[in-house]
Amino acid sequence: MILHTLPSDKAKRIDSYLSEKLSISRSLAQELIATLRVKVNGCNIAKNYLIKGGEVIEAELPELRAIEALPQDIPVEIIYEDDSLLVVNKPQGMVVHPAAGNPDGTLVNALLFHCAGRLSTINGKIRPGIVHRIDKNTAGLLIVAKTDDAHISLAKQISTHSFERKYEAVVLGNITDDSGTIERPIGRHKTDRKKMAVTEKNSKEAITFYRVFQRFNGYTHLELTLKTGRTHQIRVHMASIGHPVVGDNVYGDTKNTFKLQGQCLFACRIGFDHPKTGERMVFEAERPDFFEAVLEKLKRAY
Repeated sequence: MILHTLPSDKAKRIDSYLSEKLSISRSLAQELIATLRVKVNGCNIAKNYLIKGGEVIEAELPELRAIEALPQDIPVEIIYEDDSLLVVNKPQGMVVHPAAGNPDGTLVNALLFHCAGRLSTINGKIRPGIVHRIDKNTAGLLIVAKTDDAHISLAKQISTHSFERKYEAVVLGNITDDSGTIERPIGRHKTDRKKMAVTEKNSKEAITFYRVFQRFNGYTHLELTLKTGRTHQIRVHMASIGHPVVGDNVYGDTKNTFKLQGQCLFACRIGFDHPKTGERMVFEAERPDFFEAVLEKLKRAY
């Protein structure tokens, strides 16, 4: 891959520049530099090299292996199932569907085995049945469509905001208002494509409602309701008001006092109209062990 830098690129770090231009993560860009697969004007450079403008950059990208979702006999907690859909309680640490860096061992692999391949086809072969997602390190409920008709109905409910999604979280700091609304647009982070950010540029509307359950010394236990469903929405919104989710070292909790494997956040409730019967269905999940452990420690300290 040959790139030509412009005067407007001056003073950009080479790793950030490559991340933006090649649509790769900044960490992958740094790995390419460290393994001498990036040259500027024919010379090797460091990851903190600052672009001057007018250079020729040669970047050797690794060959990408095609990702294929295959059935795997992986235990998965099914809360509800019928001929149209499933409601699944995803554990913290499980990726929803295969992608670069996580080619297997995902929820989709488990569902393909459990359902013998009978999942909706609308999202293609890598994301069959997946109507909405939650992050790898977020636990809780999500719905999976078995048929295309069910998928279309559920996706429409999400777009018209009649699909209910509630979460619980523990965040840093004491939120003074008992309830509130965060309405800030979210888009891709300008330098790290793996992250999202509150931004006006290339962003979409994002609205989160919150309600305080309990305040502790320096922490707040919240219920959060999504009106929109942007990538990392709760995590980004809470960080944007100075209250990052506990355990979320990507968006602000760098200390991770409770030594969590991910953010202290879980999808506790979903509600929707059944695609076939029209019946209103609501499901709730118990707090996962890691979440209860954090609350217990806070209660003892409080």
